[in-house]
Amino acid sequence: MKSISITRIKEILNDSGLKATHPRLVVFSELIKHNIHPTADQLYDHLKIDHPSIAKGTVYRILDHLVSAGLVNQVSTKQGIRRYDANLDQHAHIYCIKTHEIQDYYNDELDSLIRDFFARKKVENFHIREIKLQINGEKEDPNKKVTIV
Repeated sequence: MKSISITRIKEILNDSGLKATHPRLVVFSELIKHNIHPTADQLYDHLKIDHPSIAKGTVYRILDHLVSAGLVNQVSTKQGIRRYDANLDQHAHIYCIKTHEIQDYYNDELDSLIRDFFARKKVENFHIREIKLQINGEKEDPNKKVTIV
């Protein structure tokens, strides 16, 4: 995804009201580095190689805190499995129900259509803060990335 210095990650955590502990730095920086939308277990399995002292429960708690602080989004799959995304840019997700891959999808035209649609509608007693779109389907070739032309 993108590279952010540890100093910047500490600032982001502190600005959000979270103390920049070593486990939080490790978990958050790993999420920022990779765009794989991992589960907590997948993230833990990856982290324990270089950080054997980190506990699985710690990873779960840190992810909950990062979500609550608005630093990470939770993405649910069709099976109800929670995955995590540190990419807070406006984007949709494409989810393959066979391979369980989640891919980011950017389309300004689609975002505008959705925003304009709800701007024209009268949504009573409800203030829309964000709209998240997830497209569920099956990849025809599991080895190729999904593209929309």
